[in-house]
Amino acid sequence: MRHSITLFSLWCVFSLACFWPLPVNARVYIDITSAQTRKVPVAVPYLEEEARPGLLQEPGKQMADLLGRALDFHGFIGIVPPEKYGGGMQADWAAVGADFVVKGQYSRTASGMEVDLKLIEVQGGRMILGRRYRGTWEKRRFMLLKFCDEVILELSGEQGVSLSQIAFSADTTGHKEIYLADVLGDEIRQVTSHGSIAVAPRFSPDAALLAYTSYHRGSPALYITDLSQNRTTKPLSRRKGLNMAPGWAPDGKTLAITLSVDGNPDLFLMDTNGQILARLTKDAGINVSPSWSPDGKSICFVSDRTGNPQVYIMDVSSRMVRRLTYQGNYNSSPNWSPKGDLITYSGHDEGSNHIFTIDVDGKQIKRLTDSWGDYESPCWAPDGRQIVLSRKRKDAVQICAIFYNGTGLRPLFKLSGRQNFPQWSPRLRK
Repeated sequence: MRHSITLFSLWCVFSLACFWPLPVNARVYIDITSAQTRKVPVAVPYLEEEARPGLLQEPGKQMADLLGRALDFHGFIGIVPPEKYGGGMQADWAAVGADFVVKGQYSRTASGMEVDLKLIEVQGGRMILGRRYRGTWEKRRFMLLKFCDEVILELSGEQGVSLSQIAFSADTTGHKEIYLADVLGDEIRQVTSHGSIAVAPRFSPDAALLAYTSYHRGSPALYITDLSQNRTTKPLSRRKGLNMAPGWAPDGKTLAITLSVDGNPDLFLMDTNGQILARLTKDAGINVSPSWSPDGKSICFVSDRTGNPQVYIMDVSSRMVRRLTYQGNYNSSPNWSPKGDLITYSGHDEGSNHIFTIDVDGKQIKRLTDSWGDYESPCWAPDGRQIVLSRKRKDAVQICAIFYNGTGLRPLFKLSGRQNFPQWSPRLRK
């Protein structure tokens, strides 16, 4: 048992440019990775109730605050403080420094609510995006965040990630359990209650299932839970030895996992019922932390077959393997970008663990983190623009996010205890 935990810990823990004026109906694209890009100032006045125009009410204020925080989360938008214009719908937007305004009106209906939202360009006063949503009052958060992601798409050419979640492990209860949070940290819930050690959560491609490793039966075993139906967790693999950190294939039907059924930790292909489909590696060092390429043709993983942990890429069809990382003597926890061009990983450098990105040819390497602390377990956001990670400073371990150009590092959640092993979900559809 002690040897298994040591192996598991070893490999999992380390494991806008000017654009105006534009023709009507032209989409605005902003390079958010440019060091010279300024944040786009956007005003989000309080939403008005249709039956009470001009009256500032708490529900409208709360909905505007949610929209503002979600837009700000994406890094290239700066929200004009409502105090500068009183929070109302009417203002000299250019005078308060806004380039865009998000205006909203809601009404209560027999079945719930209806909300109309518009994105207006201050220069010229044209509406460049308008949406109407209907649903229950309880669905207002989803409707607002859906509009936010469409605004991000309109401004940058890439849909936002407001409708995504982050799973992670935390010892808030005194035991390591799996938690699930929205990206703004407003809704955090505990997924597991094993009263033991649960780590390394992994989302299925549709974000409906979550696989993870738990030690509650003594040795590391794989489990899977249905998040969409809130069903009871079921075992995926409880074979002798290690059952570790699965990587979901893009089709959602296959997982790459680490098993030590023959003694050596090797990679296997498994279906969602726990049936072994194929063996990928055999006795070539310790092989862990698999992550699939978006096209499902390759897997990146960590192996110490050359003496110390490095990142490798395998062609799944041919089983051909090539080494990707040569810089540093301890590289772990690789994760393939949803765009397919980059892989992020944790590497030991200058006495600490830092987050790197590397292109799939291994020619361009960039270190993203430069402040003090140990940074581990990186995972891409579904838009490929941000990376979630764990940061350890003394005894504090937090979940943080950083943009893929190395800017905007910040902690995400206000939760007691140490948090690690973060995993960013695909965008939610409902």
